[in-house]
Amino acid sequence: MDDQEKADLERIFKRFDANGDGKISSVELGDALKTLGSVTPEEVSRMMSEIDTDGDGFISYDEYIAFASANRGLMKD
Repeated sequence: MDDQEKADLERIFKRFDANGDGKISSVELGDALKTLGSVTPEEVSRMMSEIDTDGDGFISYDEYIAFASANRGLMKD
């Protein structure tokens, strides 16, 4: 992953992390996805369970980077 890609991923994470606490809640994820189009609560729940690998109810920056690295091309503006 080059520096530009890292910078892009960090910018996207910060956009989803609306309150700036360093983690993305299901509410923040849902709100961000709604701006991109229609998303159901079930879809948000499914995404949270897939990305939140430690099961704490939040997507940490490390979990986000791991997901983005495994799904290159998916995490774009």
